[in-house]
Amino acid sequence: MKGPDPVLTSAADTRPAPAPPHSPTEAPALLNRRSAETYRSLITEVAELIAERLTAVDRPWTGIAPAELEPAVAAVDLDRPLPTFDDALDEIGELYLRDAVWFHHPRYLAHLNCPVALPAVAAETVLASVNTSVDTWDQSAGGTFIERRLIGWTAGRIGFGPDADGVFTSGGTQSNLHALMLARDEAVEQVRKNSQTVLRSVEVLPRLRLLASPHSHFSVVKAARLLGLGEDAVITVPADDRFRMHPRALDAALEACRGEGLVPAGVVATAGTTDFGSIDPLAAIAEVCEAHGVWFHVDAAYGCGLLVSPNRRGLIDGIERADSVTVDYHKSFFQPVSSSAVIVRERESLRHVTHHADYLNPAEALFPNQVDKSLQTTRRLDALKLWMTLRALGPDAIGSMFDRVCDLAATVWAHLEADPRFETAAPVSQLSTVLFRVKGGGDETQRLAREAIAAAGEGMVAATRVEGRVALKLTLLNPETGLDDVVPVLDALARHGANVQGA
Repeated sequence: MKGPDPVLTSAADTRPAPAPPHSPTEAPALLNRRSAETYRSLITEVAELIAERLTAVDRPWTGIAPAELEPAVAAVDLDRPLPTFDDALDEIGELYLRDAVWFHHPRYLAHLNCPVALPAVAAETVLASVNTSVDTWDQSAGGTFIERRLIGWTAGRIGFGPDADGVFTSGGTQSNLHALMLARDEAVEQVRKNSQTVLRSVEVLPRLRLLASPHSHFSVVKAARLLGLGEDAVITVPADDRFRMHPRALDAALEACRGEGLVPAGVVATAGTTDFGSIDPLAAIAEVCEAHGVWFHVDAAYGCGLLVSPNRRGLIDGIERADSVTVDYHKSFFQPVSSSAVIVRERESLRHVTHHADYLNPAEALFPNQVDKSLQTTRRLDALKLWMTLRALGPDAIGSMFDRVCDLAATVWAHLEADPRFETAAPVSQLSTVLFRVKGGGDETQRLAREAIAAAGEGMVAATRVEGRVALKLTLLNPETGLDDVVPVLDALARHGANVQGA
């Protein structure tokens, strides 16, 4: 592989001239006006490499074992640079790209990873090159308004009014943490306001409770720990046979909390559970939360694609009554990681995360900023990826792609129901998840069959437990995958499963 060597340095650099090209001691170039030609060549070279790999990929993964790959990475001497950029790129090809897991492959059917929209990939180049930090105006300028406009657009799609606000985050876990921090502090503030004695926050925290279904994301429990509430503060509300929270059970749980002198700080409903793709009855849960005066958060990390769905938007009716919503564009909006946001119905609630620093965002600041709303300080302009995607493709195209994967899930589920080699492990998903088992096989059969197809490069599926038993899981997020791509993976699972049972 031949290409330019990144040897240019800043015009203001007063250090000695770099060593001759190809020397291990040469200094890497900084991105500046003198390096523009080198930049153009490097980006072109990398783009050509990725395009070649994308074209050549014939399976989602090589199936390499950790014991084979780890020594090669460990053997790299990071204190001794390679002679040229080409050498470094070749090394990345061996250590990373050769064995990468390729989510764009139609037989990648495992986790909530999506192939990415090309306009968003192009935007990644722009935002990485400029290196904007979307915290204050003097680090972001137009980026500030691009993010704000997208937050407003998303809030509008949710059904929130003009007082809504929010901020981009690293992912659903951070978005949920952010929302539940607001819920915690709102609850503490209310308890102290209504108390006849002066209470410190630490006196209130042990009484706070969060309520969620048994199928909510594990980040709810993590958030409880990080917020000083502890895991025991999360009360599990029973779900129905389609893995959706029972509104009546929620009402009873909230009543029980009050009766025990506890303070419900927030209810977490899920619009797309990770394992089942189930959507809690949002409107009914909103009724309960409003009756009890408790913060209502909707974790729509998976199901946020329904916001732009031409056919399924009704599945999340009631989401507009939430106090906060988590969305993960890097799941069902086909964006590169990371691209998430937390959206709140009332921007005033974001005061709980605001901290003024004299050097950064003093209270008397005259210019708009995003750091007042964020748990992070330095933050990438990840909003640019979604902006480019919407401007190049439009929301209807994104929604139609998400509808296709949901349609495929129903088709695959029906196929499994008719195939005597398998049994479905859960009802048909409201989104794009399918749970099933190799028929007649125990937990070990499911595990070994899954591992075998991955090691052979025949496909990738996930696994979880349903009612205590291991089940195989397809998470369909590639709109270019069809039944004819899924069936060979199922055939391979059946074959390996039969081998395990016959051994």
